[in-house]
Amino acid sequence: MTICSMLLEFTGRGALGALLTGIFAVSAVNPIFKDAQGNVSASGLLEGNSHQLLNQLAGVAIAWALGIVGTLAILKRVDGTIGLRIAEEEEVQGLDLSQHGEEGYYWEESA
Repeated sequence: MTICSMLLEFTGRGALGALLTGIFAVSAVNPIFKDAQGNVSASGLLEGNSHQLLNQLAGVAIAWALGIVGTLAILKRVDGTIGLRIAEEEEVQGLDLSQHGEEGYYWEESA
């Protein structure tokens, strides 16, 4: 499993949880919405409040947008300062040797 697939899996679960909250929210658990007389109104989509699902969807979209823009800004800043990649010849030589001055593996055959 790569880092990218793990991030997508975790953010996907968070987004799914946020959207399902808009669907399954019930007034018995959280009587937050009230009319002018103080009577409890519907909370989630199953109780008839489709606006709450739209609120949750907007929240998920904003969170994703902030995450994407923030990540791209950080990557651009790092690329402008120290760079995101090493030189191709260093990569071919091997990162152990080119970056740390060490050999990770001893490839010579023993006698």
